[in-house]
Amino acid sequence: MLKEIEIYLSFLNDLRGQVKTLLEGLPKEALDWRPLDGEGELATNSPAVMMTHLAGSEAFWVKEIIGRQPIQRNRDAEFVVKGLGVSDLLAKIETGAKDTAAILSSLTSSQLEETRKFRDRTVTVRWGILHVVEHWAIHVGHMQLTRQLWQAKLGKK
Repeated sequence: MLKEIEIYLSFLNDLRGQVKTLLEGLPKEALDWRPLDGEGELATNSPAVMMTHLAGSEAFWVKEIIGRQPIQRNRDAEFVVKGLGVSDLLAKIETGAKDTAAILSSLTSSQLEETRKFRDRTVTVRWGILHVVEHWAIHVGHMQLTRQLWQAKLGKK
């Protein structure tokens, strides 16, 4: 495996570990809780929605865009998910980690420079991988804030 891929996988595994810690001990009510209801830019998502969306996005980018394996993604459904428990969400994390490691570990240096079409853009495989890492990092921050707001709502520090 390329050292560069090892580094990307290490970052992703660290981010997954942070999410596991954030989800730990949360009841379903907290997993489905949104700090701000509504639609549009000011609305927020629940931890379960964010985790489901991360799993869907990672599968889309790694399997479909990078690995060229068609998947059946329903992006809209990711944002309305409810009733999942911590174990359901952890299973999504583990499945994504295995699939991503399998696909990325087989890449060569020249394949990192290959291009892929995404909507109206052309991106390199390397860009796609970095986008997955960035996307995880952004939503980890969202989940951290959501957990803090949940704890504040309960009067806990």
